Amino acid sequence: MAALKKGKNASATSKPWRSLALILIAIVALTGGMFASGHTTPRLGIDLAGGTSITLAAVPEAGQESAINKTNMDTAVSIMERRVNGLGVSEAEVQTQGTRNIIVNIPKGTNSKQAREQVGTTAKLYFRPVVATELAAGGAAPTPSATGDGSEQDSGKDEATEKATDGASPSASGSPSASATTQGRAVTDALKADETPSASPSGKAGDTAEPAPSATGGPSGDDSKLQAQYAALDCTKESVRAKAGDGAKATDSTVACGQNSQGQWQKYILGPAAVDGTDVDEADAVLNTQTGAGWTVTMKFSDAGSKKFADITGRLAQQQSPQNQFAIVLDNEVVSDPYVSQALTGGNAEISGNFNQQSAQELANMLSYGALPLTFREDSVTTVTAALGGEQLEAGLIAGAIGLALVVLYLLVYYRGLSFIAIASLLISAALTYVIMSLLGPTIGFALNLPAVCGAIVAIGITADSFIVFFERVRDEIREGRTLRPSVERAWPRARRTILVSDFVSFLAAAVLFVVTVGKVQGFAFTLGLTTVLDVVVVFFFTKPLLTLMARRKFFASGHKWSGLDPKALGAKPPLRRTRRPAAPALSKEA
Repeated sequence: MAALKKGKNASATSKPWRSLALILIAIVALTGGMFASGHTTPRLGIDLAGGTSITLAAVPEAGQESAINKTNMDTAVSIMERRVNGLGVSEAEVQTQGTRNIIVNIPKGTNSKQAREQVGTTAKLYFRPVVATELAAGGAAPTPSATGDGSEQDSGKDEATEKATDGASPSASGSPSASATTQGRAVTDALKADETPSASPSGKAGDTAEPAPSATGGPSGDDSKLQAQYAALDCTKESVRAKAGDGAKATDSTVACGQNSQGQWQKYILGPAAVDGTDVDEADAVLNTQTGAGWTVTMKFSDAGSKKFADITGRLAQQQSPQNQFAIVLDNEVVSDPYVSQALTGGNAEISGNFNQQSAQELANMLSYGALPLTFREDSVTTVTAALGGEQLEAGLIAGAIGLALVVLYLLVYYRGLSFIAIASLLISAALTYVIMSLLGPTIGFALNLPAVCGAIVAIGITADSFIVFFERVRDEIREGRTLRPSVERAWPRARRTILVSDFVSFLAAAVLFVVTVGKVQGFAFTLGLTTVLDVVVVFFFTKPLLTLMARRKFFASGHKWSGLDPKALGAKPPLRRTRRPAAPALSKEA
């Protein structure tokens, strides 16, 4: 057993180049990925790069204090993220703080006034009839299935039915990508169809807002303008999507964008709002196992909403595709466009299609948000200029440089030649930290804020501590009278245990801090945890193999006075073998 163990150790220590080559390859690969991604610097947080931080406090309606709960707050965060992203801000942070506050951090380069208006207002949810739709790329939109079985796997649409076994929908003979003339007639017909007094029970606020149709039936000036907007609408561009339908009231017809289940962008012409989001009492994601429809979204309407919904679905059921569809529009974006085959008069409805649990829950949350008895009050707005952020970053970097210089000075004075190994290890650790932080910005949205910089500075001491533990173990072995090469191998197991325990405690503290805190403190915890993990990687794959190689060099192996391993300076004992040899004959003679 002893021979096997010795052979294994000899094999492991004879090829330290493997570990060094592995970590160097990893650095080269990560650096290549960093340059390939185009993000060669870490993404900076608001406190360093400048920007606006908005604190919103949830305010319930009278008698609805219980509405401030985790579900509703998470739904509000989701809606606000959609709004901010709609402004073209991909680096904004929206998160809850405590039980009733939401923090919105928006980086510089964004219209802060517009952003404050977007996140501080209640969501606008409407049910609008679809007049025309087509893929944003110019092709025809997927035609809804006419089988009536609730299956939407081929169409990419959702089916709104009172129950999953409703009859088949009308034949989808209408082309969603109709000609401009046909679309113009469709727009006119859809806008004018409900102007008679008999149509007024629909409850649409804009039923009488439109001018009477012309004698020729041609499109009016407003309709022509709407058609021109529709023709020019390119929903594949984020900047265009953000402005689609701007300024349109609930009583107006409008254009909008939305994604189908294949992830393709579609553009729409939509009629005036028929049902308001506040008419939805509740919405839930339900797994329908009885009919095999899978995940569905159920809606329950208020008394007034039930009548409105029955009227609009009754009219839509008599139309051809796509005018038998209604669009669920949240903040001017279509989140679902189900079609109907009959009037839904029971005050309840079910949207079925190719949902999974996540997509069904998302739609249910959006429907619920329209009826949330919550508004948000702007508690505070903090603006950090880029100049102030630059000063903070400069101060943080100076502090880090001072800390690093003090550590290097200590290593040079106390460890002399060994300090070369420690400094090289610190440089490797710094390179890995920088590259990984640069890559984490575009991949998971990590932003380097001032607390995160503090975490990186603290990590310098943690990393240096690992080197010191290893070096002191080696020096202890030399004090016992051993030469350098066996001292390195004997010291490593004990140093390894100490390093792992120490780093585990640091990582555990960082993980707990990350979980129980929010905002900028999480940046400190994340950086501390990341650098702690990298410390283990560097010590195992760089520091130990490099010291093994250096132990073969005469400068270190001979115990040069500038190597930091001089036996005389360390007060080494005589070699252990010389003190034990005289005892062996005496024992054998007595035996």
